[in-house]
Amino acid sequence: MKTMPVALADHIKGDATTTCHCWRVTLKDGVVMGFTDHDETLSFGGTPYLAASGFSASDSDGETGLGASAGEVAGGFSSEAMAEDDLAAGRFDGATVELFLVNWQTPDEHVLLSLREIGEVTRAGGAFRAELRSMAHRLGQPQGRSYGRRCDATLGDGRCGIDLTRFTGHGSVAGVDASGRLRVSGLNVFAEGFFSRGKLKFLTGGLTGRAFDLDGHERLDGGTFLSFWLAPDRMPSPGDSFLVTAGCDKGFATCRAKFGNHLNFRGFPHLPGADFAYSYASGAQSHDGGVLFP
Repeated sequence: MKTMPVALADHIKGDATTTCHCWRVTLKDGVVMGFTDHDETLSFGGTPYLAASGFSASDSDGETGLGASAGEVAGGFSSEAMAEDDLAAGRFDGATVELFLVNWQTPDEHVLLSLREIGEVTRAGGAFRAELRSMAHRLGQPQGRSYGRRCDATLGDGRCGIDLTRFTGHGSVAGVDASGRLRVSGLNVFAEGFFSRGKLKFLTGGLTGRAFDLDGHERLDGGTFLSFWLAPDRMPSPGDSFLVTAGCDKGFATCRAKFGNHLNFRGFPHLPGADFAYSYASGAQSHDGGVLFP
């Protein structure tokens, strides 16, 4: 139950009101940003709320109980508020957003209307639109482990245990072909496919600090090519340097042969799959209780 300050409640009961909305955005790295749909910058609680940021809110739905409600916030990019590159780099992913109703004549008269989390973000024409999800959406997220043949750990995390420094390479961009593949240098010592399903992080250039998932690692016409799983919003320039990490298909055979980490495999390779469950017994099969996976 929300408690509204008495002064603000009395103001709203009047014939004319001077209210606006303010958003306080807290990024995962701890940076706090404030925005308002008022035409002048406001400040309360130690946070300045920038005007002329283009922020505006859509109607939002609400549900009783534990149903996850949602709304939207839209705005434009400006040097004072936020940069398009920051949004593309994912700095705002998962950020918390506090929405306040504020008396702009006396900003200390305000009330918190909702606390939400930024979800899906779309960008077009120098503007953005972000979905605001209620915290109840976390109750619908998968929890725990799922049983499957393939590993459910992330390569190099605490559950995997691999030291990724042994499986990384440094290179630079030599060019981009018509298919969007990067022609690279510095990776000739690695076998073809070593970095397939890996991750590439740019160290210099316009994409510095941004990381992308890789799809393929090929050698064609005497050159080495890397292809993105999802292409970036803009391509790198020749000479941009990067750090690339080996990929893993989450299979037991790859864990053993490529990484030597099969004793720490986080999947269940002996678990019968759908092909086994729906098959029928025949004299050509062996049912001696032996292992199903070599």
